[in-house]
Amino acid sequence: MSDDAEVLRTPPVSGILSPASSVPDITVRKKPTDWKRIASILLGVAFFTLIYFSPPWGDAIDPKQEAFPLTHEGKAALALFALTATWWVLEVIPIGVTAIAVGVIQTLFLIRPAKTAFGDYMDPSVCFILGSIVFGLVFTKTGLAKRLAYKMLVVVGERTVMIYLGCFLMTTCLTFIMAHTAVAATMFPLLMAIYSLYSEDSAPTRFGKGLFIGMAFTAGAGSIITLLGSARAVVALGFFKDMVGREISFFELTAYMFPLGMAMVIIIWAFVAIMFRPERKTIPGLRERARNLYERLGRMSGPEIGALAIVLVAVAVMSLQSFVPALANLNKSAVILLAMVLFFIFKILDLNDLEAIPWNIVLLFGGAMSIGFCLWETGAAKWLAVKWLVLFQSAPKLVFILAIAFFVMVMTNFIMNVAAIAISLPVAIVLAQYLNVAPEVILFASLATAGMPFILLIGAAPNAIAYGSGQFKSTEFLMAGVPASLMLMIVLAIFVQFIWPLMGMPVFLR
Repeated sequence: MSDDAEVLRTPPVSGILSPASSVPDITVRKKPTDWKRIASILLGVAFFTLIYFSPPWGDAIDPKQEAFPLTHEGKAALALFALTATWWVLEVIPIGVTAIAVGVIQTLFLIRPAKTAFGDYMDPSVCFILGSIVFGLVFTKTGLAKRLAYKMLVVVGERTVMIYLGCFLMTTCLTFIMAHTAVAATMFPLLMAIYSLYSEDSAPTRFGKGLFIGMAFTAGAGSIITLLGSARAVVALGFFKDMVGREISFFELTAYMFPLGMAMVIIIWAFVAIMFRPERKTIPGLRERARNLYERLGRMSGPEIGALAIVLVAVAVMSLQSFVPALANLNKSAVILLAMVLFFIFKILDLNDLEAIPWNIVLLFGGAMSIGFCLWETGAAKWLAVKWLVLFQSAPKLVFILAIAFFVMVMTNFIMNVAAIAISLPVAIVLAQYLNVAPEVILFASLATAGMPFILLIGAAPNAIAYGSGQFKSTEFLMAGVPASLMLMIVLAIFVQFIWPLMGMPVFLR
């Protein structure tokens, strides 16, 4: 035999490729089909198809017998509304990608022109959210977040329930002077620093869920108390003055809203402490550890001082707009984006930080603005408002007021809260005349629920910012938001029926 034949007979050397032991397993295991995800996608498509291809819907008739027809584009907007809400809640694809689909569907189905539909993605409100998120990045990078977090933990101590309370009260107090979007972006890195002392693992915990969901809820509750907490109150008061002829002052708004807002903050704290009961009652040694970590940070660095100065000046300018006429015409989005530019000019941030921005969240709000304007401009939102409110034109006064507030609360989870108020107030005030209900209570009740959209992530920027923590899913936010919203309606009913009348607010006219 030849030498080659002899070689073939020789057993393979151990460690070299052999059929029995040395050939690596390259079998590709096919992932199981995610039927739940497919069903969720198809459910959204089914909602869109059923509404879009359904026969024309009837007109909405207001008390003055004015008809509000639902156009083909309006019905298509409602179909898109149903699809995106389903996909956002069930998270069938990344929420930012669903947001992109909002503009795509509007364009393909000729609901609105592409320039309009996609232009909303860079609306000034979205730019403001972008700037607010960058504020949070600055606090994280410079160490300001850790400095604030450690200092707060030294004060509140080691009990996790009290850490909840300290974080929620700090969030609330900041909304007295800052827009709730900027507050949430500021609190986010602070809460991340606090959470790192609770768990070194990034996996979600009940404490983490409660910390971030509670922050989002209390940012909303605090934002109703002053004109500085959000833009919605300024716009709504101007709108009210044009319709009713009476001006609501800064201090009158705060006088009526402070007890309601603070009551909701305490209720949210208790609710979160029960629903998201922390795995540990205390974190032993936390106070001493926080004190040591704070001392280890040493004196404030140059970037910290620079970042803090830029943030404080930007916040001061935006806060003084309500009091200084010379600043009134400055756009808040331009102010906060100027601060963002200054961070890069002074090398507090660099290109890597720009790439670290959670664009998924920014896209989410771009899509939310687009669907909101779509419902508004096609007349679908107005049609919904009239259809809903005329159902209660013969209802008891309290029920009528709560029905208006409920409508605003639901709609502000999908569209801009200012738009939700703008489409409901005119109809509500007309109906209120027939029921002898004062327009003031309609305004304040609507502002209260417009500030607390607890159901969907797209309802308010703090909701989406909190989602960036990775501690909860959108369905978990929804499950917490539904009971929180019901509690809000109960508290509002108590204020409308008892507390606000005692404070001097006109509620029921004779």
